Amino acid sequence: MTIDHPTRRRFNGTLLAGSAALIAAPGVRAQAAWPSKPIRMIVPYTPGGFTDVTARLISQKLQERLGQTVTIDNKPGANSIIGVDLIAKAPPDGYTMGVVIAAYAANTSLYPKLPYDPKKDLAAVSLIGISPLIAAVNNDAPFKTGPELIAYARAHPGKVSFGSSGGGSAAHLTTEYLKALTNTFMVHIPYRGAAPALTDLMGGQIQLFFDAASGLINPGKTGKVRLIGVASDRRLPAAPDVPTFIEQGIANFTGSTWAGILAPAGTPKDIVRRVADEVARIVRMDDVKARLEGMGTIPVGGTPEEFATFIGAETAKWGQVIRNAKVTVE
Repeated sequence: MTIDHPTRRRFNGTLLAGSAALIAAPGVRAQAAWPSKPIRMIVPYTPGGFTDVTARLISQKLQERLGQTVTIDNKPGANSIIGVDLIAKAPPDGYTMGVVIAAYAANTSLYPKLPYDPKKDLAAVSLIGISPLIAAVNNDAPFKTGPELIAYARAHPGKVSFGSSGGGSAAHLTTEYLKALTNTFMVHIPYRGAAPALTDLMGGQIQLFFDAASGLINPGKTGKVRLIGVASDRRLPAAPDVPTFIEQGIANFTGSTWAGILAPAGTPKDIVRRVADEVARIVRMDDVKARLEGMGTIPVGGTPEEFATFIGAETAKWGQVIRNAKVTVE
């Protein structure tokens, strides 16, 4: 038997009145309906690379969970600046976001005049994952471990040449950081992307190349190059036999690329939080976690505040490396 208490009647009446008010308020209705149309996810790089593959993996799952299409829009150029500028200048309505990597933090120090203000024009949403870089050397190089590389570089200043996927890239800055920590001099050879750098590494034109694990694990397993160390505080599940440089006695040496989602500043906080919560769930799904770890990426997730703090730390770290090494880009 149900007791019709006066308090219950008053509560029900208030609830019904509140519901009617919500139905009548167009602003509330529109926000509650998000997303009501497709979401554009800008990727500031070409298709097929680390950023693009990660963005597509997460976007597919977001699409399933949000019930709306999430479209990848590749906008490469200027070390990701073109794509990031599009994110910054998009309407802050939750229908345009983007995926960036470590270059986003480095660009603040590399380029004196950016077309956007990272602190004012963009909002951190979620750190998808971190991909520590692996060092590969030519099979005929006179060093087979991290300590042997450092000893050789110290004994033969300028004799070791290292490649990167471009000036100011994570590969370049990580190697500059290694040079600073070990007081060595190695010569930088920039390439237009990772593929030609890897080709020259295998051919012996360069002796050392840092890259995301996703680009070096297979060449390492097939014997085309030798993997000598991971720039991380832990070994990677995708390459468990490759020791970290810290294990090999190079204290505090870490370097990585990473992938995270940004939104235009002013995007409603509830939308930003919703996407962050969904990403945190997605990266812990068994199939997604396995795919990320297979690429050498450590799944993270986390809150917008945590990602903002992470970006700040990365910006400070690589800014110091850039200044100390006097890194410039054309």
